[in-house]
Amino acid sequence: MRIALSGASGLVGRFLLRAFRAEGHQVETLPGWRLDQSAPLEGCAALVHAAFAHVPGKYRCGEGDDPERFVALNRDGSLRLFEDAKAAGAGQVVFLSSRAVYDALPAGTPLPDGTPAAPASLYGRVKAEAEAGLAALSGEGFATASIRATGIYGPGEGHKWSGLFADYLAGRPIAPRVATELHGDDLAAAILLILRNGARGAFNASDLLLDRHDLLAEVQRLTGCPHPPPPGAENAVSVMSCERLAALGWQPGGWDALRASLPAMLSPTIPDRP
Repeated sequence: MRIALSGASGLVGRFLLRAFRAEGHQVETLPGWRLDQSAPLEGCAALVHAAFAHVPGKYRCGEGDDPERFVALNRDGSLRLFEDAKAAGAGQVVFLSSRAVYDALPAGTPLPDGTPAAPASLYGRVKAEAEAGLAALSGEGFATASIRATGIYGPGEGHKWSGLFADYLAGRPIAPRVATELHGDDLAAAILLILRNGARGAFNASDLLLDRHDLLAEVQRLTGCPHPPPPGAENAVSVMSCERLAALGWQPGGWDALRASLPAMLSPTIPDRP
């Protein structure tokens, strides 16, 4: 399949690009393309939209001091891209949404597939409105899906825990926290299943409920760091269940994937030893 991929150079897109190519798909990345212009999509059977314009290092609050531009690029630009894909003859679109569409719900609320969006941030609102706009385009010969992904981890330059690991290894204070996490390879596997099955609608994508205490205990085991990990966290977390992806055969890697990835994620962080 010939797949157009936006955001291929991003922290998430790099996992998608590698997985799509490994499965033998022809991937057309969109270098130089921006959310404020039309994309070259002719001849592509599918579009996977993972690009997002934001202040570096931030998604929630990623609008910085220019919320109007943030909305224009990420909501309006995404909707224009979806329309371009349909006009170009693509048969499928998968949009990388976010668990932020649920943020206004009380912490600890169970989140099965089909839970209505309730965003609290501008980021979550933009994702929810782009989802709705994409769903409205769905029709005969044009399958649309959104994947509500939780925080993505995995090896790579500037990965999400690089600062956390550096602080822990240096003995700086670490605030307790528990959150949901998903390996980038498992996200890519989920998107490939959606494409393969022509699946439609919104899909939750999450795996581990991970406490920083447990994560950094693994780091301590691997590095021999003398600093104790922070205490276990007590914050409530709304956990997404992923029945729709499971029905397609999706099985995320859990702790095995995390443990296999940690050595590569730690290697840039550990100082050279004499």
